[in-house]
Amino acid sequence: QVQLVESGGGLVQAGGSLRLSCAASGSIFRINVMGWYRQAPGKQRELVATITNGGSTNYADSVKGRFTSSRDNAKHTVYLQMNSLKPEDTAVYYCNALVVPTGGNYDIVYWGKGTLVTVSS
Repeated sequence: QVQLVESGGGLVQAGGSLRLSCAASGSIFRINVMGWYRQAPGKQRELVATITNGGSTNYADSVKGRFTSSRDNAKHTVYLQMNSLKPEDTAVYYCNALVVPTGGNYDIVYWGKGTLVTVSS
């Protein structure tokens, strides 16, 4: 089994910054892609950013130039640096990972429980 635990959420004023972390643990052979998604009240969950184990990134248009994703493969950890935050960034942020478990030969998707980010105007 694999667990993902997010941290770093909180309350910040518009224009401020936060850094989210997500650490994966358990029976991990390899993590291919790690990602961040968010869900605002009354809205569907949406992609924020993804990063491959080679470091290639992809961002939603709404966060390009403001958010940066990075990862430490040795620690099975992904980060999301969020700058110039806006009230519309308020959401629960979820970590996601495509994991090949120890002894396995295909990806399994795992999700964290989420961390709340609130941006005040």
